[in-house]
Order: sequence, then C-alpha cells, then structure tokens
Amino acid sequence: MTLKELTKEEVGKHVREGDLWIIVDSKVYDLSQFASMHPGGLSVLLESDIAGQDATETFFSLHRYEVLQRPQFARLQIGTVLGEKQVIFPRGPGALSKVPYAEPTWLTEGYHSPYYKDKTLRTFVDETLFPDAQVLQEKGKMPGKLVFEAFAKMNIHAMRLGPGAHLKGRTLMNGTVHPEEFDYFHELIMSQEMSRIHARGYHDGAGGGNMIGLPAIKNFARPALRDRILPEVLDGKKLVCLAISEAFAGSDVAGTRTFAKKSADGTYYTVTGTKKWITNGHFADYFVTGCRTEKGMIVLLIERGDGVETKHINTTYGPASGTAFVTFDQVKVPVENTLGPDNGEGLVVILSNFNHERWAMSCSSLGAQRLVVEECLKWTTQRKVFGKPLNSQAVIRSKLAAMIARVESAQAWLENVTYQMCQMNYKQQSALLAGQIAFLKKYCTETAQLTAKDAVQIFGGRGITKTGMGRFIEHVGYAEDVLGDLGVRQALKQMPRNARL
Repeated sequence: MTLKELTKEEVGKHVREGDLWIIVDSKVYDLSQFASMHPGGLSVLLESDIAGQDATETFFSLHRYEVLQRPQFARLQIGTVLGEKQVIFPRGPGALSKVPYAEPTWLTEGYHSPYYKDKTLRTFVDETLFPDAQVLQEKGKMPGKLVFEAFAKMNIHAMRLGPGAHLKGRTLMNGTVHPEEFDYFHELIMSQEMSRIHARGYHDGAGGGNMIGLPAIKNFARPALRDRILPEVLDGKKLVCLAISEAFAGSDVAGTRTFAKKSADGTYYTVTGTKKWITNGHFADYFVTGCRTEKGMIVLLIERGDGVETKHINTTYGPASGTAFVTFDQVKVPVENTLGPDNGEGLVVILSNFNHERWAMSCSSLGAQRLVVEECLKWTTQRKVFGKPLNSQAVIRSKLAAMIARVESAQAWLENVTYQMCQMNYKQQSALLAGQIAFLKKYCTETAQLTAKDAVQIFGGRGITKTGMGRFIEHVGYAEDVLGDLGVRQALKQMPRNARL
C-alpha cells in the first residue's frame, strides 16, 4: 500500500467510532476497525487528546516501541504527516545503545579500556537469540534446534568453558577470534551479551548445564570417554547437566545420599538415589552425578537410559531452563565413567569448577542489571507525572544514582578479577581468587536484588507485570550468605600470623 502525506487538519477530521485516526511519531494510523478490539477499550481512543491528534507522548507512556513493529499493527499505518519526520527509532540489531550507562565504558563512545580488543556478538544475540527467547520463555520450552545449531557453528558451547586446549582447531565466532587468542574477557563479553535476552529460564536452557557440567568431563574423564562425549556436546548434538544437589544436600555436598555400589567383579556401579533442582536435567543426555560410596564421594557420568527418570520442576524464572527432579533407580554405570579419583575423594571434581561458575554468573547478572538501568533511564524520561518527566523527582534521581553506582562498581570489580584470571593458571586462581570471586558474586547478587527493588518502585505496577512497559524488570539473584562466608574464610587463611593492631 502506498502511504499518503496527510496534514494534521485532515487527520483531525477522523475522531469518531468507525472513523478514527491518530498520529504516532509522524506516522498516521487508521484505528477505525481496530478500536473495538483495543485492550484498553474504545473510550480511551476517543479521548479528545487522542482521536485525530498527535498521540505520541501518550502512546509511549503506555506501550513499548515493539508494538508498532508487530505486523498486525504496522499494517494500520496509512500515511505520514506532511512536513514531519520520524524522530524515535528503535535500536537496530547489533547497534549500541546511546542511553548513558546502558553500555559498559569499553563500548561507550569517548571512553577507553586497557582490557578489551574485540567488540561484540550483539548482532547474533539480537537477531537469533532474542526473538527465540521471548517466544519460548513464555511457552516454557528449551531453545529451538536452529539456535543450538547456530551455537555449534559459532562454537559458543566451547567458548563458554573458557580458554583452553578444547578450542584448538575450532573456528570461533566465524573467525572473529583465534582459539589461541581467546581469553576470559572474550567469555565475559559473551556472557554479558547473552544476558541481554533477559529471559533467565531460556538463558539457562541454552546450554547452561553444559557450562557447569562439561568441565568435569573435560578435566577428569578418561581419554576415551572424554574424546567421545566432548565433541558431541560442543557440536550441539547432546546436552550435559550437573547433578549434585539433593533434597537432603544442597550446599552440604558431602551429605549426598545418592549411593553407588560397586559390583563384585569391579566393572560397574549400581546407582540409586535422587537429585533435585538440576538445571537442564529434564532434557539432558548426560548427568555428571555426585555419589556416595563405601569409601566416600565419587563423581560418575551417567547416560540417560534405563532407570533414569526426570520430572520437570517449575521455578520462578521459568520452565525453559528444564530444571528437574532426577531419579536413579538401580542404574548400571561402567567404572570407566568415573570422573576423577575413585578412592572417595571425588569432591575435588565438584569443587573444581565453582570459581568459573560463580564468575560466569556474575558476568550474566551484571549484563542483566545494566539492561534494567537502561530501561529505568528510558522510562523516567518518557513517563510524565504532575506534568513533568518522572526523573524530575529527586527521589527518582536518587534511585537512579544508586542503580548506576552499583552496576558500574560491580563491573569494575568484575573486570579486575577477570584480568587476574587471564594472568593466573588454575592453581593460582584457586589459591588467590576463590575468595575474591565469592565476594564478587555475593556483591552482584546483592546489587541485583537492590536494583530490581528500585526498578519496581520506579515502574510501579508495571514492574511486576509480565508484559508491557515493565516486562524486563525482574528479581534476579543467587545465594549470597554462603559466598560471603567463603570469602572471609579464604581471607583468614591468608592472614599473616604476626599481624597485630
């Protein structure tokens, strides 16, 4: 359809039921047939400042820009206003936000960073992940086949394990970075960009189990087992989950009740027990499972098959993560599937990836928090109260200041820790960074909760509504007390014995 150029006077003639036009950002929309289906009712559209008028300000106080982009509403446009041009534009795929503090400083024009070289994989996130996430998060389904295939093509599953020999020979991000160049800052970028989909269940469902479960296979499996499992998981053909937590044993990993009994001939274990709150467990093919034996703790790689049953657990951040209750009923597991020591000291396998896992969660948490800051800055600028923008209120500016200070301070701390990780080997990281990373994750968790609380106050009822203006405002956080205690204990271990007041 050819769009007409219309004067405001012409638009102003169409103000009745069955003949209703409005203007939004220089575009003229014919709502004559849609008006009776308007969720807010016909009377709203017939208001004197809406019908036949420029309703741009009112529209954006109630709706996100994406509404205008939906086909069913875009087709309502019949023309443009003579002499006027569009002034409000959505951020395009891969583009950076111009909103202050919406981007970390290394992505902000005019700022500099000693850490970063490469830019962003935002185009992939915007064009592939975001649309898939918004649909499937609400449906409670795991990412689609095409997404996992895209992950495999770009080797995202492999990069989420951090730098290492597992990247050798792989083409990363279509050749953007070479395997030998890949470091923790590349992974930080990837984690923060992926968190911009703002769909926590979907985010975890997109291979979250691989990130926390696969390192045990990569680092502790026997060569034959490792060489079979690693390629098929990194290539997106199979999924792994970490099955440690139980209804009876959460942080108390050593209290695991799932029992593995070794056969008389020593060739296999029979595993019986349950696991709970297992991310990706509902659709995983492999379970990296903590078990108790007569000697102590061991870790076994259990393949989905006879005796393995998974039941979905719905969580507050959505069913798309595939969180599950897992039952092992007399499952036979070859001794070759033992990961790490089989002498009862398997706890080291479980603890080995905790630092990387907590660091990665800090990255994701901050990425999501920064998006919340951007949403709040936009909303307080366009929302009018008492005839003025919401950000004209001192109490609102105070909340914004606190949110910005939290996310910027946490980002600086994260980047410092990340730099240290790039300079240290695994043993040094374990000795020197375990406490730092525990404190960092504790801080990121606390800032997430405080920022979510402030954001809900700023958005009001919209902040607790799943759709509409406040749909990206959510409560995000993880356990923090245990991490704080760990950080302090790590510090006390390093206290010089001769230190006195």
